[in-house]
Amino acid sequence: MIIDGKAEAQKLKEEIKQEVLEKELKLKLVVVIVGDDPASQIYVRNKKLACESVGIQSEIVALESSTTQNVLNETLDKLSSDPSVNGILLQLPLPKHLNEEQALSHINCLKDVDGLTVSNAGKLFLNQTMIAPCTPLGILHLIKSVNPNLQGLNAVVVGRSALVGKPTAQLLLNENCTVTICHSKTKNLKKFTLLADILVVAIGKPKFITGDYIKKDAIVIDVGINRVDGKIVGDVEFESASKIASHITPVPKGVGPMTVAMLLKNLLNLYKLQN
Repeated sequence: MIIDGKAEAQKLKEEIKQEVLEKELKLKLVVVIVGDDPASQIYVRNKKLACESVGIQSEIVALESSTTQNVLNETLDKLSSDPSVNGILLQLPLPKHLNEEQALSHINCLKDVDGLTVSNAGKLFLNQTMIAPCTPLGILHLIKSVNPNLQGLNAVVVGRSALVGKPTAQLLLNENCTVTICHSKTKNLKKFTLLADILVVAIGKPKFITGDYIKKDAIVIDVGINRVDGKIVGDVEFESASKIASHITPVPKGVGPMTVAMLLKNLLNLYKLQN
């Protein structure tokens, strides 16, 4: 069965919209973007449209690609202390001369809508109330939409990035899964993936995981977005994988729409924490 990320995201956005309108909540998200990277521009525009669709105010602060670290830090400090701002999102990646870690440290953890500050990462590790990164939250939501109780299942995450792999593994660990993280230095990858009841793939290699890597009736979540011959494909070879897995996300219309929906959910949760 295909896990329809687009439908799940729409359902979540409708719930958020209903709560925002019924309670007359005044929420505001500010997205900070540095430079004119075309992909980043598209992502920012999509986030703005998503906010508008559920009655949330959004603002884009666009800084020149030549912006200094000090100016970026000061911009984030100012937004962090502005009581009208409920969530701050720093669009990544930044231009090469800027330090991402330093910039994130200037975002108030109670306004960190992407869950990337050290404070929120630490709370995720300790399984405390926190704001987790949007894509991993979306991944967990999709898994639980087909199997609400993950306790004791073997979960394998292929990829160890700070944005997706590590937080996804931690969320699954917090659900009492037995979790294995595989990466580019893992020897005999197939040995681990064939044990997975839940397989999450986030490596940025088109169609890398084929059906012979997958345990029968596993849940497969494909996080990859790769352009091949003008088409968008995932990290999983869909045709062979879909014959083995019990549930699988497509690319596109799988994890992608959930990332934006979880951004809105995180903003709503931040508003509640702030109030």
